[in-house]
Amino acid sequence: MKVIAEHREQPTVSNLLTVAVAQLGGRWLNTQARLAQLVEAAQLAVASGATLIAFPETYLSGYPFWPSRTDGALFDHSDQKSCYAYYLDAAIEVDGPEQREMESVSADLNITMIVGVTERGRGLGRGTVWCTLLTIDPQRGLVGHHRKLVPTYDERLVWGQGDGAGLVTHHIGSATVGSLNCWENWMPQARTALYAQGETVHIGVWPGSSTLTGDITRFVAAEGRVYGVAASGLITADSIPGDFPLADRLRAASDAVVFDGGSAVAGPDGRWLIPPVIGEEGVIVADLDLDCVSRERLNFDPTGHYTRPDVFRTVVDRTRHEAVQFTDQPFGQEFRVGP
Repeated sequence: MKVIAEHREQPTVSNLLTVAVAQLGGRWLNTQARLAQLVEAAQLAVASGATLIAFPETYLSGYPFWPSRTDGALFDHSDQKSCYAYYLDAAIEVDGPEQREMESVSADLNITMIVGVTERGRGLGRGTVWCTLLTIDPQRGLVGHHRKLVPTYDERLVWGQGDGAGLVTHHIGSATVGSLNCWENWMPQARTALYAQGETVHIGVWPGSSTLTGDITRFVAAEGRVYGVAASGLITADSIPGDFPLADRLRAASDAVVFDGGSAVAGPDGRWLIPPVIGEEGVIVADLDLDCVSRERLNFDPTGHYTRPDVFRTVVDRTRHEAVQFTDQPFGQEFRVGP
């Protein structure tokens, strides 16, 4: 693994955050193989001076690209059921062993990690997969657990809808970092929820494609007066496992390169620091001068002096919504009526 692009600031810059982006592929739906790559990428990021590394959308264990290529909307179809069961089995659980391994890596290397995962429910929603972003702090472990608000188009055949519980930012050094999955970055109110928390670095994670990251990364950077960082993945036809139920059909319906990356970094003026990197696997590293954010907010601050709260108002529900809530007494505790 190697550094495939970088942006470096002058040594005199004092208010600095060095970020890394892991533009990776690997064996699709093979969680352990991808975990091994995650460790290698984090080690390279730290060696390059980074204190934050971001991974693509559902990097663990892979983006569900089979429905659009294999008639995924066929109702009650046995092959599609088998594909979903395979995908469900490859998903990870929050608080499961994969998360604990990532927490150990984060702590050992002293680096914050933002990782896209396919999350399987533990109790509630045991048969559901969410497109999830986990933020892992080297001292505190899991500090962010965000489920994608609206799966896009054919993703709705595979992923459940998330909620606002994960719309939080995190302090990394003097930076305030927020993150969203893929087309969530096009949702004005989701962006506003992060801007309003003082966001200075915005991480957008993607399955991979410069057509996805090319416009929105610069737009978010200019709108929010933040650094826009796109973490985008790679998928190739030869990474499809042979035992996937529709492997042959999926390979035949796919180009050799299914998703080609597009990771990028834009400054708070909307200009590229690192334009989309296409087709290469590795790590991108960028020094971010956080004082630039303050300078760019002279003439525009989207949740500050350039707002009209007397006219427009946004309310964000950050509770975790579950299908069932139990309100009974703990087992064995006597139930009493009256004083």
